[in-house]
Amino acid sequence: MSTQSILLSLFDYKAAAGGELFGALQEAELAIPPDNLRRALRILNHAHIVDRIFLAHLEGRPHGYAGSWETEAPGLAELAQSTAEIDGRYRAYLSSLDEEALVEAVAFTFTDGQAGRMTRAEMLLHVATHSGYHRGEAGSLVPEVEAASMRDVFAGYLHRAEPVRRERSVAS
Repeated sequence: MSTQSILLSLFDYKAAAGGELFGALQEAELAIPPDNLRRALRILNHAHIVDRIFLAHLEGRPHGYAGSWETEAPGLAELAQSTAEIDGRYRAYLSSLDEEALVEAVAFTFTDGQAGRMTRAEMLLHVATHSGYHRGEAGSLVPEVEAASMRDVFAGYLHRAEPVRRERSVAS
């Protein structure tokens, strides 16, 4: 299995888990205490901003952010849509890379002004793991979406996406 195929699976999972969490938040929105929803959206918006910053680094263009946190997050529907769009852009970007490009180091500047250098694969892994951490953090603030939060694991995603993985092979 190639690095690219593993990363594609990881970004498919990222998009599916994010979509499921946003869907659960939208279904339960009226039942969620407003302060909890606001805090959860701020956390999810932070992860989204980092997604946008790193995509800009990968594409070699400016991102326009002075930091990775904002005082207020966009509304739930807007953030869900923007997150889904960026997830699609990551998948398209990743699909365009070959193994040689994935190991290429990219120099960039963090929002605090510090220099950074990571391979494209490392940057993509950072984005995927960073967002997973924050989905869990946001989910823990909103017990009303516990079912979506509990399903947010890569192994579970792989088995839901490819049910044949549940079949046991018989040793000869």
